[in-house]
Amino acid sequence: MESNCYKLLLLGGAVRLYFSRTSLATLIGNRVEFATPLNSFKRMQEGVFLLQQGIDPYRGDLVHETPLLLKALSAILINFAEFLPLLYIILDLCTATLLYSMSRSFVERKLLQMRIESKDYDKDTTELQYNDKDVHDISKMVLVAYLFNPLTVMSCIGLTSTVLSNLLLATYLYALIRRKLLACLVLLAFETVRSLYPVVLIAPLLLIFARRSVGLGIAILIMFVSCCLAIAGANFLVMNSWNFLDGTLGFIFYFRDLQPNIGLFWYFFTEMFEHFRTMFLITFQLNATVLYLVPLSIKLRKEPMLLATVLIALMTVFRAYPSLGDVGFYLALLPLWRRCWKFMAHGFVVFTFFLITLSMMGALWHLWIYAGSANANFYFGATLAFCTGQIFLITDLLFAHVKREFCLYNGQKIMIDGEEARILLE
Repeated sequence: MESNCYKLLLLGGAVRLYFSRTSLATLIGNRVEFATPLNSFKRMQEGVFLLQQGIDPYRGDLVHETPLLLKALSAILINFAEFLPLLYIILDLCTATLLYSMSRSFVERKLLQMRIESKDYDKDTTELQYNDKDVHDISKMVLVAYLFNPLTVMSCIGLTSTVLSNLLLATYLYALIRRKLLACLVLLAFETVRSLYPVVLIAPLLLIFARRSVGLGIAILIMFVSCCLAIAGANFLVMNSWNFLDGTLGFIFYFRDLQPNIGLFWYFFTEMFEHFRTMFLITFQLNATVLYLVPLSIKLRKEPMLLATVLIALMTVFRAYPSLGDVGFYLALLPLWRRCWKFMAHGFVVFTFFLITLSMMGALWHLWIYAGSANANFYFGATLAFCTGQIFLITDLLFAHVKREFCLYNGQKIMIDGEEARILLE
């Protein structure tokens, strides 16, 4: 890592350390945009306390972190509580470092791939191709996009467990690009047992390791299920009970807590008639997991890292308990596709959506909860617009990738008159 990148890491750590010592840290820890029932630090504290008292923390409906993490954090919370913000900052800096290393490896692999395929590219597509300078530039952009994004900074100082999720996902992506199969399986299994939705990331793993072998793909799936069972078994040994499965995965799937967040679930299920709940619950969960998995895997079968990026973004939008820290993570991956940016047509619209809706969330929450001059519809309107902006961003990236692929092989200066257009359309 270059000296400039070390300076950026130190600066990112300093920014987090400064804000962690202000009242903003307490405020963020109580904001529903960052702290959800799954990642809230207060709920984790409660779980650690109950575990220390010999009480099953999953008997109620308050704690939803896995027993392994509760056990790991218990010693820290007891003996080194004052150093906990520093630990979260170090973990966040590790995430940034892993993303930096992953992006360098990604661009280097892209360069090798493009040298092989360059004979088929059109002569006027140089600006669409990765070059040696991108190894430094793109990786630095990824580093900056993660370190100085206000969403990731505030998620860190609020001590949300999204910091741990981001670290696991970054390590998974790093292992994926470095072709470390066992590490990928263990990391993905651990995060799947924690939060369910990362199970969709098995698709890019299969595309990388088992694209040409069905038998190997089946073997990898069996290994993944085995890893999930092993991690679930390790959690069982901590609690000597299977109650944690209902308190973690069951809580996520059945969506028991209707606390508002930046997602789509809470408002619909607040207004839902009870006899429709099961049907819509299954529909929403399918939308968040398997609905887009097969078509995107087929379309992006040659670009597993783009598939991983899109799946992470989609599960952030459609999961039951999303937070802005999750959004900040996938935004940091966008510089990987810098060569597609030329074809992204909705940048201003997406930026406007993000800026206005993020500003409105705080104001409308205050009007609803404290001033009493608004209601849930106002706040949900802002979160719905925010989700719409994210969908615009994801689809814009996908269309940009398709346009870039077409132009690489056909050129950017194709003149189409009526006759030629009919031939191309056929």
